[in-house]
Amino acid sequence: MPQLPLRIAVLECGAPLPKTASKYGGYGGVFKALLNSAADTLSHPVLSSSSDLAITSFDVENAQVYPSLEDIDAILITGSKFNAFDNDPWIVKLVEFVQVILKQRRVRIIGVCFGHQIVGRAMGVKVYRSEEGWEASVTAMDLTKRGQEIFGKSALALHQMHRDIVYEYPEGVEALAYTEKCAVQGMYVSKRFITVQGHPEFNEEIVREILDTRHTLGIFDAATYQEMLARVDKYQDGVVVAQAFLRFLLEE
Repeated sequence: MPQLPLRIAVLECGAPLPKTASKYGGYGGVFKALLNSAADTLSHPVLSSSSDLAITSFDVENAQVYPSLEDIDAILITGSKFNAFDNDPWIVKLVEFVQVILKQRRVRIIGVCFGHQIVGRAMGVKVYRSEEGWEASVTAMDLTKRGQEIFGKSALALHQMHRDIVYEYPEGVEALAYTEKCAVQGMYVSKRFITVQGHPEFNEEIVREILDTRHTLGIFDAATYQEMLARVDKYQDGVVVAQAFLRFLLEE
């Protein structure tokens, strides 16, 4: 059994919008709130409470600071407004860091949205703009048989906020979930990594701010904005997915 507390390094691949930042700080704070909630509701025989999590944050976009592997048990790569397929120096550095972790056996990886795509890129598969356009707000997802086992449900709903996708599953990776617009919604290798294209850390408040901002900027036209807004308050399984993240970290 992995030793407690679980030492999770959140690699922040950007900054949240002002309202979210004022409440949570960076994306590390958003994920800390989610993971603490998941730990407190997991009813796991070992992970008894959020006090068993040691969550630290690293700004890998601007400061380009990374944890030492001996000081952590896992990294969690956040979402981002940037493209995982671009070659900005900080993105290339992040891909290379993930490749280093993939070559060892102890430190595990959680990838969310941009982070999910970075893992795909680090493993050599195509990551690029989707021909299907944006997938955003609360979205129903179909689960594979393995996905149903991992998440403990027959289907999931998660907030989405992306127009880039991982185009195929890397060799040896188990498929977890899919939607009409995105066939690669979740990737899994036991004791190595788990990723999701959706945003378990997002809630209605966070997504409303993103939708409003992107509508104002002209990224979402009026019809698209209204359609996304109509689903923003629907039920979503963020905590369920975060519980699966913690079970994954506790796998022996």
